[in-house]
Amino acid sequence: MVDSITEEILNASLAGVVKQMQEALFRTGFSTIIRESHDASCAILTAGGDVAAQHIVLPLHLGVFPVSIKAVLERYSSDNIREGDAFLVNHPYIGGSPHAPDMCVIVPVFIKSELAYFTASIAHKSDIGGSVPGSCSGKATDIYSEGIHFPPIRFVRNREISPEIEALIRANSRSADLVMGDIRGQLGCGWLGSDRIVELVEKYGKDTIDRAISQRVANVERIIRKEIEQWSDGSASGDRLLDDDGVRIGHPIRIVVTVKKDGDQIVFDFSDSDDQAIGPANIRPSLVKAACAYVVISSLGKEITVNQGVLNAIEIITRPGSLLEPELPAPMNTYNPTVHAVINSGFDALGQLTEMVQRADGSDSRSLIFGFPKKRDEVRPSISYEIFAGGSGASSSNPGLTGCHVNQTNGRITPIEILETEYPLRITEFSVLKNSGGRGLFSGGDAFRRVYQSLEDGIRLSIRSSRHQIPPRGVSGAQDGKPGKATLYPDGEPKLLSSREVNIPLNRGESFALDTPSGGGCGNLSESSQGSTRVA
Repeated sequence: MVDSITEEILNASLAGVVKQMQEALFRTGFSTIIRESHDASCAILTAGGDVAAQHIVLPLHLGVFPVSIKAVLERYSSDNIREGDAFLVNHPYIGGSPHAPDMCVIVPVFIKSELAYFTASIAHKSDIGGSVPGSCSGKATDIYSEGIHFPPIRFVRNREISPEIEALIRANSRSADLVMGDIRGQLGCGWLGSDRIVELVEKYGKDTIDRAISQRVANVERIIRKEIEQWSDGSASGDRLLDDDGVRIGHPIRIVVTVKKDGDQIVFDFSDSDDQAIGPANIRPSLVKAACAYVVISSLGKEITVNQGVLNAIEIITRPGSLLEPELPAPMNTYNPTVHAVINSGFDALGQLTEMVQRADGSDSRSLIFGFPKKRDEVRPSISYEIFAGGSGASSSNPGLTGCHVNQTNGRITPIEILETEYPLRITEFSVLKNSGGRGLFSGGDAFRRVYQSLEDGIRLSIRSSRHQIPPRGVSGAQDGKPGKATLYPDGEPKLLSSREVNIPLNRGESFALDTPSGGGCGNLSESSQGSTRVA
C-alpha cells in the first residue's frame, strides 16, 4: 500500500515516460505515417503483460499491448528473456495486431538482473509486402495477401538487430529503408523508456513502484465499476451497417451488440453480429475489447487514468467464426470501419441505460496509399500513406467539427507541403464542403474534399474508406451526414470508385478526388425555435 500522493506522483511519472517515448518515436520517424500522421502508440507494461501506463494517441492499441506481450511470454517465458533483447510481433491471430502493418516492438526492462517491466510501441509500417503497395488491399481474401506476418520473435540481442531478420524484412518491403528506419525508431523509444524507468526505480524503489501500479490499476477498475453501478440494470441493443467488405460489393455487413448491465458488471455481447467477411473487414477480439473500453470511459463524464483497470472492468462476448472473432486466414487490413461500427453501436446501446450525452455518427477514418514504382534520385520505390477523417457527429450539447477524427483514431492529415515536396503529386484542391453536415438542432461537422494530380506515369492508388453508401447516422430527429465519394478523372472524364479499391493506375496529368463523409446531426431542427439547447 502506498499513500495517495505517492501513487499520483508515480502515475504521472510513468505517464510522462510514455509521453517521452511517444515524442521520440514521432521525431525519429522515417515515414510520413509516423512523423506526420502519428499512427503509433507507446506503453509501459508489467512483467506479466498488464498495461501500467499508456499515452493515449490511438485508444485502440490499449487492447493490443497486453495480447502482444503475453504472446511473447508464452513463446519465450521470462527465464529465456535477456537484457538487451527486443521482440517483434505483428500477427493478428497470435499477437492481436489490428493488421500486419502495425508492428509491435517490445523491449524488456531489467532491474538488478530481474525482468521487471516492458516498454512497447505499435507503429504502422508503410509497406511490408503483400499484393499491393502499402500492404492494405481492400480486395484481400486472406491474410497472406496482406504482407509478411511475424509471430513473436526475438529480433534483437545485445541491442543489435539480427541481420538475418533485417534481410527478411527488407526482402519483403517495397519501402525497406522507411520500414527499417521506423523499426529502429521504435527500438530507440523503447530503450529511452527503459532508461527512464530505471531512473525512477533508483529514486523510489521497485517495490514502491510496483505497489503504486497495482494500486492504480485496482483504483481505476473500482472507479469505473462504481460509475457503472449507478446506471440502470437491464439490457439494450444497438447495431450498425458497413457498406460492404470490399469483395462482395453492395452487400452490407451488420454488427449487433447487446449490452447487459447488472450491478457493477457490464457485458458487451456481439454474438448476433454477421459471420466473418470474405473481404478484409474482420477484426480480432483484442480490438473489440479496446473499442468497448473506449465506449465505457467516454461515458463516465470524468477523466480517468487509462491502464489495465479499464480492461478489467468490462467483459465482451464474441462468437467464433464471426466478423469480430474470425478464423485464420480471414483478412482484416481494412479493419477501421468495423471498429467504428462496434463503437457506434456500443454507444447506442449504452445510451439506453445511462443519461450520457447523445451523439451522432462521425465520418469514421480512411486512408489513401500511393505507390510510386519509378526510382527517384536512386531511391527505391516509395509509398505515400495518408490517414484522415471528415466531419464529426453532433452531440446533444455541441455541433460536430470539420476535419476531425472520432472514436479510436487520432491521426493527423499529411501537410500539402510534405506531399508535394516528397512525392510526384500536386494538391489542386483542399476545401471544406460547406453545409454538408447533417442538419439538426446541432448540425454535424462538414466534410472536405482533397484533389490529387499525378506528376508521373505509373502511380498506383489504393483506397481504404467507408460510408460511401451508408451515411453517418443522425440522431433524435436530425438528418444523417452526407456519404463520401471517390472519383477518378482519367482524361478528364469522371469515374466513380468504390470505398475500397486497389492498384488504380494514375498517370501524368490525371486526377483523383476524395470527398469525405460529413457528420450526422443531433436533435430536431424545429426545437431550436423553442430555445432548446439539449436533447433528452
